[in-house]
Amino acid sequence: MDDAPETGIDDAPETGGDDAPESEEALPGNRVGLTPRQARRIRIVLASVLMGAMAVVLVVRLASRTSVLVVGVYGAALVLCGIVIELSRNGRTRLGTWLLGVGLAAALAADWLLLP
Repeated sequence: MDDAPETGIDDAPETGGDDAPESEEALPGNRVGLTPRQARRIRIVLASVLMGAMAVVLVVRLASRTSVLVVGVYGAALVLCGIVIELSRNGRTRLGTWLLGVGLAAALAADWLLLP
């Protein structure tokens, strides 16, 4: 009989061994998620699609009501999408993502609040 206090550590041998990791994520060289290049491409495509959508909304809004304010709000949204594309090309994808989200939300809020 062993009278030593229990430490809570299981002394049972491992079944797998040291040379067989449990999954690929356990390897130190493998990355989880997107590579920086993939993230940049996704942001560029997303900003390009949103730029096209803003252009379509601009044309529809101008067809229903001609206003300099409409051109200003959606023109700013188009410029914002172009800035995000350039930021993503230069590796500033997180900044571009936040700018795109906040800027387009502000443009849509301005459309709802300011435009008749």
